[in-house]
Amino acid sequence: MHIHILGICGTFMGSLAVLAKELGHRVTGSDANVYPPMSTQLEAQGIELMQGYDPAHLQPAPDLVVVGNAMSRGNPAVEYVLNKGLPYVSGPQWLADHVLQGRWVMAVAGTHGKTSSSSMLAWVLEHAGMAPGFLIGGVPQNFGISARLGDTPFFVVEADEYDSAFFDKRSKFVHYRPRTAILNNLEFDHADIFPDLVAIERQFHHLVRIIPSEGLVIHPASETALARVIQMGCWTPVQTTGEGGQWQARLLSADGSRFEVSFDGKVEGVVDWQLTGQHNVANALAVLAAARHVGVVPALGIKALGKFINAKRRMEKVAEVKGVTVYDDFAHHPTAIATTLDGLRKRVGDEQVIAIIEPRSNSMKLGAHRDGLAESAVQADAVFWYAPPNLGWDLAATVAGATNPTQVCDSLEAIIDGVKARVRPGTQVVIMSNGGFGGLHGKLAKALS
Repeated sequence: MHIHILGICGTFMGSLAVLAKELGHRVTGSDANVYPPMSTQLEAQGIELMQGYDPAHLQPAPDLVVVGNAMSRGNPAVEYVLNKGLPYVSGPQWLADHVLQGRWVMAVAGTHGKTSSSSMLAWVLEHAGMAPGFLIGGVPQNFGISARLGDTPFFVVEADEYDSAFFDKRSKFVHYRPRTAILNNLEFDHADIFPDLVAIERQFHHLVRIIPSEGLVIHPASETALARVIQMGCWTPVQTTGEGGQWQARLLSADGSRFEVSFDGKVEGVVDWQLTGQHNVANALAVLAAARHVGVVPALGIKALGKFINAKRRMEKVAEVKGVTVYDDFAHHPTAIATTLDGLRKRVGDEQVIAIIEPRSNSMKLGAHRDGLAESAVQADAVFWYAPPNLGWDLAATVAGATNPTQVCDSLEAIIDGVKARVRPGTQVVIMSNGGFGGLHGKLAKALS
């Protein structure tokens, strides 16, 4: 079967392409922006990529078109599919029908930490010899690929609350029918499709409603939005994590790189790993709870976490030049920016930390997170914000009240010049964006050398 994927370089759609290829289909795809890490992964898999949405890409007609949720009416490829009556389906629906049917699905949902936690969970199961399948919205470095079918009933999926397609406005995760569900946290996001937090809570409840009574729901005890979701009705056993929860962590180092885990008051062991930040400690507790649900004893899970390497673009060290360390991080929400910088600050102490941030997500472009922006980066010694010409709101005015040195730049060159003027040996530079950021990572490393 020939499957063509519209929007193939999105992290979800690219992972879908890998699974379709593994099932034996001929897979092609097109996208407006073809960039790593997804483009390089797909090319390595022998998947043909086409730039743009020319209807000629769909000639001769494929057997099925999988339509990404970034596609909308008016897109030339979408219009061609509809006019010619080509068979089409959303990505989540295709995944549910062709991969997840009959599997023990373990879904990781929440505003933050989905990619890290699903990578972590897949690795814990792999380490325990359970050879899971997975689909993750990033490239977990323990595997080197974002998706695989796996050899056992277990399948880990990063479960996104974003809509499924222009013709299916349900959240992606309602298609997945998980048996084990991690609900990491819940804040307002995706302002382009959700009017408020209440609307997102309703989608999360749609997910809770389809989890079997023999399944398991895991969430932090202190998350009030998730407590409201559960109060709407839950027919599944629940385990809680964090402060006031059944799964607890006691920090043995301030940066979260070592912590003791206990479940129902019993100490299970100590995690000693490469990651930092309270957010990753919280992710680990949820993962250990989920793994235990499929038979991985906590001691084995804890051992696996010691060998875990986070997904690409999650505080990934991309360069070290003349004593300056450059990281690539996916943070694009004030909470994620704050927790990432807090973890780094606790690890490096008084070393200089410079944050470079691109407000690129749809919510950021709409200005939905403006209020918390300046404050989110307070742990950095200096912050460079990128304001592209089409932003649509005044970034400079928004961050004008920042208490740390802050600069708003309209070009990558201005950012590079500003950073070069500030760095010294020992400086930690974190580049935060949910896109390719114009190749800034490589350009900065080259400029510093």
